[in-house]
Amino acid sequence: MKLASFLVGTTKSYGLRTEDGIVDLGARLGTKYPDLRALIAGKGLVEAKVFLNERADYQEEDVVFLPVIQNPRKIFCVGMNYADKRAEFGELNPAPTLFIRFPDSQTGHNCAVLKPEQSNEFDYEGELAVIIGTGGHKIPSAKALDHVAGFSCYMDGSVRDWQHTWFTAGKNWRQTGAFGPWLVTRDEIPDSQNLYIRTWLNGQMVQNDNTSSMIHPIPELIEYISTFSALSPGDVIITGSPGGVGKKRVPPLFLHDGDVIDVEIEKIGRLHNFVVRDAVALDVA
Repeated sequence: MKLASFLVGTTKSYGLRTEDGIVDLGARLGTKYPDLRALIAGKGLVEAKVFLNERADYQEEDVVFLPVIQNPRKIFCVGMNYADKRAEFGELNPAPTLFIRFPDSQTGHNCAVLKPEQSNEFDYEGELAVIIGTGGHKIPSAKALDHVAGFSCYMDGSVRDWQHTWFTAGKNWRQTGAFGPWLVTRDEIPDSQNLYIRTWLNGQMVQNDNTSSMIHPIPELIEYISTFSALSPGDVIITGSPGGVGKKRVPPLFLHDGDVIDVEIEKIGRLHNFVVRDAVALDVA
């Protein structure tokens, strides 16, 4: 299944993305599961399948996409997790590099990504997002994938000139992280460790790798993170970006007002966003 969060007018909802369009699950299950995180936490994915053959309520152009999980309790980001990226930055630390992104720093598919007015080094990073389905503490890697609800695309925008030797200030400007277009449930991804992942800037491919190149694969990341922090349904782990980021290109290649950025992951879809200078952008309520 493909599950998305969205706005219709000023009403928030979520639904199934089918070949015919979007089936509004919020209109059908909203009194029991008010949002997609609640559906996942309440084991409602089985109930959602009942509506797969329903007539679509909307087409994509009828809705404004929201971040797939709009209100995750935790968003863990993994840095330096691809061999080429580690080589670009000279990273030698064998342990996973982790940092936190806040939920209000996100935006959805087909929406504006905001270039901070205070930055001249706003960078792109295409990544695979893992959405937790079943919570747990000290989850062993052998059982880790049983705790996954599904996967999505992520554009983990990085404000490089605010990162320095730590990441929080460079990763949490509003609407700098794009999350979507939808969650693809784990049963449709037989091998999440063998998916091509590509990023496109203004139609030019700037990142091209495969999730098999991860230094720390998904089960290992879930085990590592859940050792110190219990995971909850709807929590998100963003698993790292391949090489080819703008910071390490000669000359550097950063995002500017008017640019178009896409992240495409095999079997999931293509996340599409456009860059707008923060000072002239409008909030989506």
